[in-house]
Amino acid sequence: MGAEGWARRAVDVAGSAIALVLLSPLFALIALAIVVESGFPVFFSQERVGKGRRPFRILKFRTMVVDAESRGPKISGKRDPRVTRVGALLRATKLDEFPQIANVLKGEMTLIGPRAEVPHMIQHYTPEELKILEYRPGLTAPGQIYFTTDQAAALDGVEDAEAYYVEHQLHPKLRMDLDYLRDRSALGDLRVVASTVKLLLGLGA
Repeated sequence: MGAEGWARRAVDVAGSAIALVLLSPLFALIALAIVVESGFPVFFSQERVGKGRRPFRILKFRTMVVDAESRGPKISGKRDPRVTRVGALLRATKLDEFPQIANVLKGEMTLIGPRAEVPHMIQHYTPEELKILEYRPGLTAPGQIYFTTDQAAALDGVEDAEAYYVEHQLHPKLRMDLDYLRDRSALGDLRVVASTVKLLLGLGA
């Protein structure tokens, strides 16, 4: 790990530790809302592919019914009937993603980096796109910002949501993240942070 890598890791550790402390009251309220509406568990954990193809389990607030994975595809649209009312709000505000801050603190993810995909989706990557697995996945990046609730809505009513995602959305997102990684810089990261904040505030990216 070079100097830039150590600096990025230091920012990840400090940023994620501070965020977990500051956001703990909000996390408690979200957890309570989930339990009141649909019981336990509060969190959803799923295997993803990390840097160097090392698997890890990503952490999110649960936004769907408890047995969602046995009742439909892994890719879900905006109006998927498995999404709970609390889950719909969490998805719209991206708050469901915030527990991944713990993945950042553990070193499995970084604050700004490409999306961590489920293992079986890697088979659809082109040789060029596989280079993205040389980097630690992150909470947000240009490709992830692209996949907003508007793109999720495109999956509604599609007979095979996963096939649609692979054909129309996977590769554009990967291209955007690869472009970001090629020109990665502190200024570029600040732009990503600004776009992410705008998205969280409902102002668009």
